[in-house]
Amino acid sequence: MSPSALHIRKAPRQRRAVHTVDALLEAAALVLEADGLEGFNTNAVARRAGASVGSLYQYFPSKDALTLALVLREKRKFHEALAAAQALPTCREALASLVDLSARQQLTRPNLARLLDQEEARPEFRAALGDGSNFRQVLSAMLAKPGAPAHLCDDQPRRRLAADDLAAMIRGMTDAAGERGERDVDDLAYRIGAAVFGYLAVPPRQM
Repeated sequence: MSPSALHIRKAPRQRRAVHTVDALLEAAALVLEADGLEGFNTNAVARRAGASVGSLYQYFPSKDALTLALVLREKRKFHEALAAAQALPTCREALASLVDLSARQQLTRPNLARLLDQEEARPEFRAALGDGSNFRQVLSAMLAKPGAPAHLCDDQPRRRLAADDLAAMIRGMTDAAGERGERDVDDLAYRIGAAVFGYLAVPPRQM
């Protein structure tokens, strides 16, 4: 697949065009939630949005471009909320906010999150989206805040390793909860928080 087939054909500039693209993306989300990947196609999305297929193709050259734009929309929402969590003053407050955010992102629209996770795993999507290092960098910055475990504050390599471990833990638990069809956001956040803060409470192994 050529890279151009994955990206929006033209960026909307006028308010009406922005509204059209927003409507198409929300329609794509609704079709995915209702009909799954099997029923997801440009005709179904255009119908749900009340637009013509021609209007859709003005912006999205393929179904995959539409899917990638939807993935990016959800990631943008997440990272905007993540920035607010990162701004909190202490390590515990920031991490607790991140845990709650991660659980809500996965379970607020669980079918959508699960299907987009599947699509993100495709090699061409991984290449377009990058390696997810920003999430780990944010975690590492949170682990340098006041109240962080003392053994992480002055040991940058160990802090990066802890951030990698926590990122894997959070993603693994949220993805598994989505696959199981869980719906209780607060319970998932509680379990992830227990894993995260339990991990941080364990002193480093003495070499």
